[in-house]
Amino acid sequence: MKNTIGLGVAGNFAHHLEQAGELKDFENVVTKEENAPKGIFPFYLPNSESFLGLYPVGQEILELPNYEANAQVEPEVAILFDITYNEQKEVIGLDAKKFTSFNDCTIRKDGAKKISEKKSWSENSKGIAKEWIEIDKFEEGGVMDNFHLCSFVKRDDTLHPYGVDAPLIGYSYFYGKLQNWLIEKMNEQRDFGPLEDIAEHLKASAYPKQALISIGATAYAEFGEKNYLQLGDEVFVIVYDKQKGSANIEEAENKIILHQRVI
Repeated sequence: MKNTIGLGVAGNFAHHLEQAGELKDFENVVTKEENAPKGIFPFYLPNSESFLGLYPVGQEILELPNYEANAQVEPEVAILFDITYNEQKEVIGLDAKKFTSFNDCTIRKDGAKKISEKKSWSENSKGIAKEWIEIDKFEEGGVMDNFHLCSFVKRDDTLHPYGVDAPLIGYSYFYGKLQNWLIEKMNEQRDFGPLEDIAEHLKASAYPKQALISIGATAYAEFGEKNYLQLGDEVFVIVYDKQKGSANIEEAENKIILHQRVI
């Protein structure tokens, strides 16, 4: 993954930005549709000399910043896409290859000018599961139709729902609509407000062949909305096949569990 650009989608699930206190950050961002995501942001840029050049995605450990910060789990699905460029180095295709569970852990940082400033502070700022599920086709009728996303935090031996249990098809933009929107933003999004020029980042990253894209966090359950992470917490972000498993931390067929310990 070290040569793969890391991007995230902001505002792709109803109510998440309001609950995270970040809606005001996007007050001047105009979208084509009311329910459209607000934009995309980088969390990892290959070969960058900035703080985003540090690969921040771990698997078992979630490291809080070494300064006072309010950190929340952002339970998401991450998709690995192959990128196709034309001769002008514009993105003309994204081919979804596989998906997994992802924790786009974010600090609620006053005064941050860009989303990316809240996303990376160490090699274990985020989390990704070890297992992946291959995508047969990124459209209705494909393997992702039956999958849900849920999350929990265990604190003092008590397991709390952190994000709501949500079907992947409940994303505001998904499948072809998301794919087309991502291509548009990778080519056309400019440096404005909390957003950044993604085309320039692709160029500076020597036009990577793949992108790891976290496609948006669910709304929070009551505990997730009211509680920031603490040392000793355990985080679970889970994608599961609704036909074969349930919204819990028990193993099942076609269930992927990201389990991190907060340090």
